[in-house]
Amino acid sequence: MKTYQEINSKAWDEEVVRENFWTLPVSEETIQNVKNGKFDIYLTPTSFVKQEWVKPITNKKVLALACAGGQQAIVFAAANNDVTVFDISEKQLEQDLLTAEKFGLKIKTVKGDMQDLSAFQDNTFDCIYNPTSTCFIEDVEKVYKECFRILKPSGEFFTSATNPALYLFKEKDVLKNKLKITYTIPYSDLKSLSNKQVEKIIKEKDTLEFSHTVDKLIGGLTRCGFAIVDFYTDYSSNEILDSFIHDCYFALRCKK
Repeated sequence: MKTYQEINSKAWDEEVVRENFWTLPVSEETIQNVKNGKFDIYLTPTSFVKQEWVKPITNKKVLALACAGGQQAIVFAAANNDVTVFDISEKQLEQDLLTAEKFGLKIKTVKGDMQDLSAFQDNTFDCIYNPTSTCFIEDVEKVYKECFRILKPSGEFFTSATNPALYLFKEKDVLKNKLKITYTIPYSDLKSLSNKQVEKIIKEKDTLEFSHTVDKLIGGLTRCGFAIVDFYTDYSSNEILDSFIHDCYFALRCKK
């Protein structure tokens, strides 16, 4: 059996074909807004990030971590930043290169697993921007430690995490407006499902996902040295989920 990272790499390639929200390149209007000082950029799935978080990020070295797709990296490049995109999906990285070329921007791309940032030296980046993606890896604290290592002193790390409570329910039930507690958390597709269910996910070219404890998602940041300087939450845009769990996604602004 392939590793879950290899499976997720191919699954995200497929998401480009399916035109998942996170694979759709930004528009010319978005680029113009950036040039006018307005950053239309997502960290969580449904709301733009706080403007005061990102507007000061110009002429910096930025790592767009696990967020290829012609979106966040392009916005930062339009703000005159030196941008590197790191992602596990070849087709997602292609989206960034095509979009950068379309708008006359320059970016660099690196393919890899976000749990291993050994491609970068210590104290390399001023900013790391990581939209909701740690739900696709097993060890979130390994990501935090690597980000802390490659950030410059006083550098900023923006990350988003999925509320682990969302993994109590079957996705298919939620889509049918039913909330029935089915799984225990922390959840793992590889451990919480049967082999037959996992095989079905792989056959359908879907991603394998993992929840993490709040201790690891939040406490893990402080244990590796980050200071959390701001925080907000976002909804899911699914009516039944949002009516019961208001804080579906966490957005965190951290400083080294």
